Amino acid sequence: MSETRLRVVMNDEEQYSVWAEGRELPLGWTATGFTGTREECLAEIESVWTDMRPRSVRLALDGAA
Repeated sequence: MSETRLRVVMNDEEQYSVWAEGRELPLGWTATGFTGTREECLAEIESVWTDMRPRSVRLALDGAA
């Protein structure tokens, strides 16, 4: 039995998730170009998603400073 290949995806708020390779992405999500096993994808997300706040919140707070 082969392991399911996943891809790292990101939404408009720059939040990350994993999605099965070959499945159509839901609206508002785009593939980042990284694919691998679940563990590899989660490691990639951990390395790139350093600020968990949604993009809109980051922008609002940066504008208020």
